[in-house]
Amino acid sequence: MLNNQDFTANRSKYLGGSDIGAILGFSKYRTAIDVWLEKTGRVVNEVNNLPVRFGSFAEEFVASEYATQTGCALVHSEDGVAHPRYPFMVGHIDRYVFDGEGTDTDELFNSDGSCIASHLLECKTASPFNQSHWGELGTDEVPMSYLVQCLWYLAITNLERCDVAVLFGNSDFRIYEVYRDKELEDLIINKAATFWSDYVLADTPPPAQCESDYHHLFKKEVTGKSVEADPMVCELTQKLQFLNSEIKSKELEISQIKQTIMGQMGEAELLTYQGQVLATWKSPKQSYRLDNKRLEAEHPELIPQYQTPIQNSRRLVIKELTSK
Repeated sequence: MLNNQDFTANRSKYLGGSDIGAILGFSKYRTAIDVWLEKTGRVVNEVNNLPVRFGSFAEEFVASEYATQTGCALVHSEDGVAHPRYPFMVGHIDRYVFDGEGTDTDELFNSDGSCIASHLLECKTASPFNQSHWGELGTDEVPMSYLVQCLWYLAITNLERCDVAVLFGNSDFRIYEVYRDKELEDLIINKAATFWSDYVLADTPPPAQCESDYHHLFKKEVTGKSVEADPMVCELTQKLQFLNSEIKSKELEISQIKQTIMGQMGEAELLTYQGQVLATWKSPKQSYRLDNKRLEAEHPELIPQYQTPIQNSRRLVIKELTSK
């Protein structure tokens, strides 16, 4: 039977629908390391920031518009829903959808654990600049992180369809339909189960996938500690130096080209060729910055009240290898 309860108190006790995309490498904002840090209690993510509050605000409008366009009734529940076989799999469903005017019951699940809704709804907002990441409306061509999130919820509720309603800006509203795919679902569950058992429960980090992962894993150095590089890493440090020198030479070339263009433009705002604009050179809107030196000179007593310590990240510096 499905276990319906409040899972919001401690996100480290389960994997949610927003975690699975990161674990599978589909998220632009989080990695598997980020999820592992949260689930092992090493990082506590803020759940009351501006993006979260705006998402909750926009969700209500997107759901209302979906109901208007489809004629379906929607039910919202704050309760998390756990998979009947894998209790670490939890879903917080945006809306349960009922065909027609809805249901008179307060329960969303039968005594055998089956969900009585006809299908599910996920509410999203997106920038108009990201429309190319979405396919034709009515299809399942949504970003992969959202696709696996829908499949995650379908696996938990044992339903066959999850709609995705998305609002681009304030003028383009679309509805997509994601249907259950058992083969892909089994793959997702296997990956999630491996992540939960091999990394979270074992308290062992998954493989790092980017520089930020390494910064998160190894925030502080041990003073005086040294490790001996193996031949491959030694060769890579030399290759990195070579690549950095190439970058510097390209940056110099870029600067010289810019200078030539700027020299021709002079005071002109636009550079054109046969009626087409090749480049612009104009000032941005006026901005303001805090004059720290003046503040410190005129009101030094105020400085300590507004200073906060900053933990700078470690900086990797490659040294030139000298021949012996």
